[in-house]
Amino acid sequence: MNAIDKTLSEDISLGLLLDSLAASEDLPLVFHYDRQPVKPGYHVTEVKAGQFSALDCGANPEAWSEIFVQLWDIEEDDRRHMPAGKFAAIIRKVSDHVQLDRSARLTFEVSDGVRPMQLYCAAVPSVQGGAVHVDLAPRAASCKPRDRWLAEQTQSTSCCAPTSAGKCCG
Repeated sequence: MNAIDKTLSEDISLGLLLDSLAASEDLPLVFHYDRQPVKPGYHVTEVKAGQFSALDCGANPEAWSEIFVQLWDIEEDDRRHMPAGKFAAIIRKVSDHVQLDRSARLTFEVSDGVRPMQLYCAAVPSVQGGAVHVDLAPRAASCKPRDRWLAEQTQSTSCCAPTSAGKCCG
């Protein structure tokens, strides 16, 4: 099977996130989504690993690993944002029981317990104002054959029409 390696996408990996947090273990870790920071009492309620095999709309086989980190965005009495080191320790504890591929695509599932859970991809963490900040952007659907064709167009100086590999749904 000639599968597309999704770890080459623009998503950051679990390993990149953990490596970025290592130098700032004592700093608060603040995730931002929907133009707001998570509340100071947020919880990491679940970490799960998946191996996926699929067929895209162009009948191309795909395979990838993905790690899902579920955040429950709640506020609790006098709690502060968890330190980056505590988040990393939670991931290490999970890895004692579940095989976590550090190169896997990383997806955050976020809910405040009222609104439905939504999927987000993470940007590279940055240290600002004495905290580690990670921006989460909504994970959008896409047409992978179209995405590949567009990527080829930006890498190519050719002005040729799209090939059959650029077609989807077919």
